Amino acid sequence: MRPRRRSALLACLVVDGPGRPQQAILDELRRVILDGSVPPGTPIPLAEVAELFGVSQIPVREALKTLIGEGLVTHRSNSGYAVAQLTPQELREMYIVRETLEVAALAAAVANATDEDRAAVVAANEKLQRAIDDDDPVAYHRLSREFHLALTRPSRLHRLLRMLESAWNVTEPVQSMVHVSRADRVALHADHREMVEAFLAGDGERLRTLAEAHAQRLNTVIGKLSAETGLLSLPDISSPQ
Repeated sequence: MRPRRRSALLACLVVDGPGRPQQAILDELRRVILDGSVPPGTPIPLAEVAELFGVSQIPVREALKTLIGEGLVTHRSNSGYAVAQLTPQELREMYIVRETLEVAALAAAVANATDEDRAAVVAANEKLQRAIDDDDPVAYHRLSREFHLALTRPSRLHRLLRMLESAWNVTEPVQSMVHVSRADRVALHADHREMVEAFLAGDGERLRTLAEAHAQRLNTVIGKLSAETGLLSLPDISSPQ
């Protein structure tokens, strides 16, 4: 029998010492999944993770249950735990959820924005521009999230913002912006510049219109991602609809 390959996730986990509490285990597993260190579908071997952290399997299993609830981990009886892998349709749906929540927050964000908030949006956009100039897709992906959250955070709609972050988290393992073309990233960033101008001008209606157009472009770009990359899974046609 061929020996089972060691999961790439194990090499990415940072363990300060044995016997870490369940919350620390949860936070570390979530960090590795969200920062793109391991692709969707990566196995999460329960026993080996527990051994690495110096704990029994119980706190690791409980942490994984929480991550299943967050949409970041899946579990199947015949294959164990793995980083969640979306189908193309599920990915598109989550981007629609993100768009809906973001647009809902923008009017309040413009109305409530302080000088500090506006400076944060400008700074986030400047970081994105540097990522474009450096042709750094990994940085662009990470900073794009930072930019969009900077736009919506001034809304002070805390429950909505938590929902937005949760929806964003579900799409993070795919690392979409890392896998699209540079031309698509440049086009998306051009949208960002216009959105900044509307935000600074206090024009909530224009910002909303621009955000909706940006979402349409983003959906088109995301639609180019193929399940053949291994990032997305094919739908299970045997599952009941």
